[in-house]
Amino acid sequence: MFMTNTEIVPGRTITQYHGMVSGSTVRAKHLGRDMMAGIKNIFGGELKGYTELLTESRKEAIERMIQQARQMGANAIINVRFSTSSVAAGAAELYVYGTAVTLN
Repeated sequence: MFMTNTEIVPGRTITQYHGMVSGSTVRAKHLGRDMMAGIKNIFGGELKGYTELLTESRKEAIERMIQQARQMGANAIINVRFSTSSVAAGAAELYVYGTAVTLN
């Protein structure tokens, strides 16, 4: 599945618009990651546990969006965007969306 954050694909023609597709996942913090994050806040540095959590979340949300686009018969998703929101104390949603299209 081809994906881009632009509205057009240079050298390709959009022959059909299938509509908006999306994928999301809600993840909660992990006690071990929170403890390590607290230590990193004192000394500084990357919060690798949270980086890994966000990477996994993005992959899962993208896979769900791709699956929805395939079910619609699309071979590409254009105008891809990400959004996050807090849904409960210690839990956040990662949401990805775009427009499913067929490219020639």
